[in-house]
Amino acid sequence: MKSTGDDPPPLAAIAIRPWLDTDSAAELTELLHRAYAHLAAMGLRFWATHQSAEVTEKRIASGECFVAVADGVICGTILFRDASRTNGSPWYDRSDVASFGQFAVEPELQSQGLGRRLIADVEDRAAASGARELALDTAEPAVHLVEWYTRLGYRFIERTQWQHTNYRSVVLSKTLVGRQGD
Repeated sequence: MKSTGDDPPPLAAIAIRPWLDTDSAAELTELLHRAYAHLAAMGLRFWATHQSAEVTEKRIASGECFVAVADGVICGTILFRDASRTNGSPWYDRSDVASFGQFAVEPELQSQGLGRRLIADVEDRAAASGARELALDTAEPAVHLVEWYTRLGYRFIERTQWQHTNYRSVVLSKTLVGRQGD
């Protein structure tokens, strides 16, 4: 959904659906690069700032990928991992914690509610999977992201250092009590 001068589609015109085999990993990778460009400009080396289409495909295979689509173009994404696929830190290693990552929204659509829709869908999916908690990690220096997730009900759990990043991460989590899967 590269800028064409046209107005972005209204939120109601954007559908969220599972990743299809016919979807383009290259297109999704380009979206990730655009969505994470401001974080790269901050000097933060998220995977999504530089990953190849092959890495995108491997990450998709590690969970359940959902995409937001407007007029046949992917404009958002989120990757859900159930508790059996969530690991790597003491909190992530718990049997009742699911997670999400590879989360992105087209820059021109950010701050319009699409990210919240994607997260709400994954929260419902996590609850339906039997998870009691849904977690994520993000760069500790990306204070704006930590604050945004906190406003969505996520709380600080722990800090961790991933080998593939140049920053310390914070793991945030939200209790799913009272959601669909309860």
